[in-house]
Amino acid sequence: MEVTIKKVHTEDVQPIKTKEALQDMKWALKRHCSERDYIMFVIGINTGLRISDLLKIKTADLKGKKSLKIKESKTKKSRTIYFDSIYEEVQEYINSNPSEWLFPSRKGDKPISTTQAYRQLVKAGEMADITSIGTHTLRKTFGYWHYKTHSNIPQLQSILNHSSSQITLRYIGLTEEEERESIISLNL
Repeated sequence: MEVTIKKVHTEDVQPIKTKEALQDMKWALKRHCSERDYIMFVIGINTGLRISDLLKIKTADLKGKKSLKIKESKTKKSRTIYFDSIYEEVQEYINSNPSEWLFPSRKGDKPISTTQAYRQLVKAGEMADITSIGTHTLRKTFGYWHYKTHSNIPQLQSILNHSSSQITLRYIGLTEEEERESIISLNL
């Protein structure tokens, strides 16, 4: 199947908002892409890392570890990332990955590019019938599910290093959704 890649702007990219769609995306990544791309997705949606920071991780950084302290490239702030919930899956992948890089490129000894990560996510998204997908989908999906689970915008704002709660709500696509739900549920 030929996949047409059309660049989507960050603000058009949406989080994956159903468990079924998350499972479909994981299946499509394993089936139509690779284990590398699947693990990239799993780590991304479970940590909220930006793709630029995610792709810089080396295999040795995570081997046998449940956390990693990084300095985010965009904000220059330090942050500890926890891998407890996906530890076994990540370690299994690491043990089968002889590369220095966690997400190695097939072209030389370097990680895949953000463009290649984008291509793989879009390809899997099309196979899973998920639209409005891009590299920010991983971070936005993390934010959406963190909020749905904990309902703590200040905490999520801090994790994502956003300057305001409004930015965080808009980023995870909740402002319109919440307004709509609050109006519909109002029964006077």
